[in-house]
Amino acid sequence: MNITPNILLIYTGGTIGMIKNFETGALVAFDFDELLLNIPELKQLDCTIDTISFREPIDSSDMDVERWKELGDIISQAYDKYNGFVVLHGSDTMSYTASAVSFMFENLTKPIIFTGSQLPIGDLRTDAKENLITAVQIAALQEKGKPVINEVGLYFEYKLLRANRTTKINAEHFEAFQSLNYPSLVESGVHLKVNKSFLRPVNRRKKVVYHTHFDNNVIIIKMFPGINKYILQHIFSSKNIKGVIIETYGAGNTTTKKWFIDILTKTIKSGIPIINVTQCSGGSVEMGKYNTSIALKKAGVISGKDITTEAAVAKLMYLLGENLPLKVLKTIYETSLRGEMSEN
Repeated sequence: MNITPNILLIYTGGTIGMIKNFETGALVAFDFDELLLNIPELKQLDCTIDTISFREPIDSSDMDVERWKELGDIISQAYDKYNGFVVLHGSDTMSYTASAVSFMFENLTKPIIFTGSQLPIGDLRTDAKENLITAVQIAALQEKGKPVINEVGLYFEYKLLRANRTTKINAEHFEAFQSLNYPSLVESGVHLKVNKSFLRPVNRRKKVVYHTHFDNNVIIIKMFPGINKYILQHIFSSKNIKGVIIETYGAGNTTTKKWFIDILTKTIKSGIPIINVTQCSGGSVEMGKYNTSIALKKAGVISGKDITTEAAVAKLMYLLGENLPLKVLKTIYETSLRGEMSEN
């Protein structure tokens, strides 16, 4: 007997939750209590939908660790009641939040699908309706009474991507997100095509574990020609920094100047992890492949492999919150925990 899936729709804020007042032209907040009245197409889906909003919906530019926990708490408290979750979120920081949520929920056995839009839901040419309807449909997908998707995904413009593999690459096109190092999980056309071989395996015997301890005393430093020694020395001397992410050139390369390597070595010896991620949209860090990264490897810099910067930040905050010794953190960081990086 098929049981109708229950889906919880969570509105955090963002463009998708706005409609235009056609008299004034101003954008006003959408009433999600009247969701089915405004989007009657949702009634055709074989699921029931409940809605909940943040106490104070925010622009995604204001997203922070406290709001991540607010979102996580909503999902955690409702986890046993619903078969899947759809999170409506502003696109600017969606990849950061979705990556963070993937680390918050260990042994996930249900879908948490993030979506949003480039245009408000009431706009004539909006992408909001298709994104919302299909995200709900994907969250409700079941096989033998169990969810098909058992991970955190991000749905935008006809594709469901693994959330912690995504990056926002365009501020104007409807295809705002890409996952350059991992294939799409579901493709939406005339039918939904589920790429099952790319889905995360699930072990339903394990209980879901909810993690909330994120330490946001981290910084991202992007390499560029002429990077300044004295500014970096000042930044790295801060007593508040507990972790550093360096966006390096190409396959993980940096300047080989002695002062730079000395700063990194001194920082790591003080117990602060430094993560190497590529500033390229696609590809992977391969420390030691070129002479310009051999010194980083010797200094103990952690390889981020092909992780995105968004996922790298969330993973570092998550692991720092676990209060791990540096050697243990390094080993765990270089291991894929939620499918956020390739194993080899």
